[in-house]
Amino acid sequence: MKNIKIYTLLLLSIFFLFSGCADKKISKRPYHYPNYSVIKPKVTCNAKRKNIQKLLSKHLGKPYVWAEEGPDAFDCSGLTYNIYGEMGIIIPRTASEQAKMGKRIPFSDLYYGDLIFFGSKNKKSSRITHVGIYLSNGWFAHASSADRKVKLSQFAKEPSYLHRIKECRRYLSKNEHKKYLLCDVPLKKTRTTNTRYSTPWKRGMRLPRKAVP
Repeated sequence: MKNIKIYTLLLLSIFFLFSGCADKKISKRPYHYPNYSVIKPKVTCNAKRKNIQKLLSKHLGKPYVWAEEGPDAFDCSGLTYNIYGEMGIIIPRTASEQAKMGKRIPFSDLYYGDLIFFGSKNKKSSRITHVGIYLSNGWFAHASSADRKVKLSQFAKEPSYLHRIKECRRYLSKNEHKKYLLCDVPLKKTRTTNTRYSTPWKRGMRLPRKAVP
């Protein structure tokens, strides 16, 4: 009986020893710009437009940092990825992939929470380089690389954005009962992680000199 107890303690010691080694192997990756690790946001609320408003209001003014999806800094698609992700709606991480999903709608039919995708002023080009969340009366929210922060813009005040619109997409129906998550074409698979394995940009860290590396 005594030998069995000793043997059991020995096995437990070996188990904890290797567990400690495993934890060291999966230690958190320190922040390095740009951080291309995609951190999946935690679901904090239901898919409702009032929650889009709440989430946006707490992010306004936060810095623009390339390849970040929050919670303290964002790039343009990181902001939309985070806000929809916190509502339990998983969308692709990049603007070009986000523009392939949802229901395509005309600019004249934009509703609060719809996404607007931008590119160059060249009408022949379909390349997506930017995304914003439509609000109302020509206003939209976005993480601006030019102004280096999450901000509100209005088409009437910044008409250059009108000439850059490439796509308008809706993920959440007006009555909020349906989610338009079908995709026009195959999407690229995105590997995600969490803050246990990767360190996002945090307040107090130095901002990069260039908005886009």
